[in-house]
Amino acid sequence: MQAAGQSSARQRTDDLCFSNSFAELPPAFYTRLQPTPLPAPYLIAGSPAAARLIGLDPAEFADAHFIASFSGNRPLPGAIPLAGVYSGHQFGVWAGQLGDGRAILLGDVPGADGPLELQLKGAGQTPYSRHADGRAVLRSSIREFLCSEAMAGLGIPTSRALCVTGSDLRVMREAPETTAVVTRMAPSFVRFGSFEHWYYNDKQAELKHLADYVIRRFYPDLLTVENPYQALLAEVTTRTAHLMAQWQAVGFMHGVMNTDNMSILGLTIDYGPFGFMEAFDARHICNHSDPQGRYAYSMQPQIGEWNCYALGQALLPLIGTADATHAALALYQPAYADKMDQLLRAKLGLKSSAPEDEPLYQSMFALMQANHVDFTLFFRRLGDLQVNNPAADEPLRDLFIDRAAFDAWAVQYRQRLKHEGSDDATRRLAMHAVNPKYVLRNYLAQVAIDKAEHKDFSEVEKLLKILENPFDDQPDNEAYAALPPDWASQLEVSCSS
Repeated sequence: MQAAGQSSARQRTDDLCFSNSFAELPPAFYTRLQPTPLPAPYLIAGSPAAARLIGLDPAEFADAHFIASFSGNRPLPGAIPLAGVYSGHQFGVWAGQLGDGRAILLGDVPGADGPLELQLKGAGQTPYSRHADGRAVLRSSIREFLCSEAMAGLGIPTSRALCVTGSDLRVMREAPETTAVVTRMAPSFVRFGSFEHWYYNDKQAELKHLADYVIRRFYPDLLTVENPYQALLAEVTTRTAHLMAQWQAVGFMHGVMNTDNMSILGLTIDYGPFGFMEAFDARHICNHSDPQGRYAYSMQPQIGEWNCYALGQALLPLIGTADATHAALALYQPAYADKMDQLLRAKLGLKSSAPEDEPLYQSMFALMQANHVDFTLFFRRLGDLQVNNPAADEPLRDLFIDRAAFDAWAVQYRQRLKHEGSDDATRRLAMHAVNPKYVLRNYLAQVAIDKAEHKDFSEVEKLLKILENPFDDQPDNEAYAALPPDWASQLEVSCSS
């Protein structure tokens, strides 16, 4: 769900008009239950941009009713809280039944571009908690809140985060930690694993029911095609391929690309041990719980396709034939390649395609790999390159250990720009509009978390505002666009984060 239209209404919390289309599915799809109250909750942060998507007045963030409602302590009029069931492949291994182990769906409310589901993550135990406590901790909740909104600012399809509330209640992870609840928003939280659940349990009626629900609600144009289930797989495959290209283009690493974390709408969901690439290493693993590197940066496009094949397997009984299923899945690689080419051309300020582009990209990434160049700073500073003035390259050259190698690549790049008559000023504007200056680096999130652990939420608020406009020059916030400090390389995030 990208940043999109805004609702003009400015409603109070109790004015939100809840329904719950997912609750209209048969009872086997979910368990109805109330959230577990969070003791003495307080607001950590709210997103005015997310609030406007549902017409909610951001002034409500300060209201006690709002804080209680979105901590799970106070029922909202019309909401039908439930936890959904799904299954999935985790790190490539079939894990069987999973489900919303710490997330409770309140229902959906009207939004500027259609209904949005509101879900409380960290709202207590459900039948799918698998003996866990159903809570989310402060550090992971702040990271999810900030990254959801940061990805929206980058224009990448994502779930959104309305707010994060906290409590002094402690739960045990590696050590005792305080708890929090994130209110997530998306048109739907149905996943690839939602379909796998019914396929692997040989429940074809339920599988069809879910597919019909998704098509009717989110892909109505497919209702009239010859094979709507094949068309559904084709649409999801294409969306997933495009999403993977968008992740790669900004150096985003999800960290846990299990099939239960893949959205049927092609959204980025379930932020856990994510990371944004800093010193470029195509093999970088952002998740400390992934020692084999299944979800390394360079693997994400391949894993995106693997997950689509898992979805295709689950939809096979509805599609009818293996050939029709493979025809839909065959869309993945060309869709990814076309989107990646489009994004790279924009990142390099190229107005057209040329045969020499692919070697130019390959040599660029090889150069970045050899010099472990900061991903975000490289592309941002590349926009300042001047075709006929190599002397102005110094801020960009400073990112490289082997400056002679950079100079050689820059000659090729300048030749390509001259070939299409590139204008420096025009190209700079275009490149800065697609190459962010600010991303949610792990160390920035950690600084905000450290302060929040002492009830100082100012850094969370500041980061939110900076990341809402990641492409803008923000003179007062230059420090947030600098190279990370040395201690940042010691930070680790894992599946418990």
